[in-house]
Amino acid sequence: MSTFMAKAETIERKWYVLDAAGKPLGKLAVAAANILRGKHRPEFTPHVDCGEYVIVINASKAVLTGKKLEQKKYYYHTGYIGGLKTVSYKDMMKNNPEKAVTLAIKGMLPHNSIGDKSLTRLRVFAGDTHNLQAQKPVELN
Repeated sequence: MSTFMAKAETIERKWYVLDAAGKPLGKLAVAAANILRGKHRPEFTPHVDCGEYVIVINASKAVLTGKKLEQKKYYYHTGYIGGLKTVSYKDMMKNNPEKAVTLAIKGMLPHNSIGDKSLTRLRVFAGDTHNLQAQKPVELN
């Protein structure tokens, strides 16, 4: 008996919709990362990109538990000397909730070429509507 190895060109990719309203950001990110990576599929192969497409709606209604909304910070560097910038998650969730959700999901994907390719299949929307009805996405709980 031989071990089955999935091939990237034979994978049929589906579209899934995740509703972030009232859900903790971390739990939402784990669910999205698992689908993007393909870990929910029986033919999952770690070295092959066998993930699916994910649409996240209501990103502005995702919650952070505890005091994370006030205490959690996002750091980035501009590339210039002394260019370390800080943004609190409270400001990020108010101004750009799509970026906050995307960064949470990105941190849970592998940091290699498979993770980069998986992140291109993620679509995040702040409101409760999306413009991808033509793909016939399946609603996930």
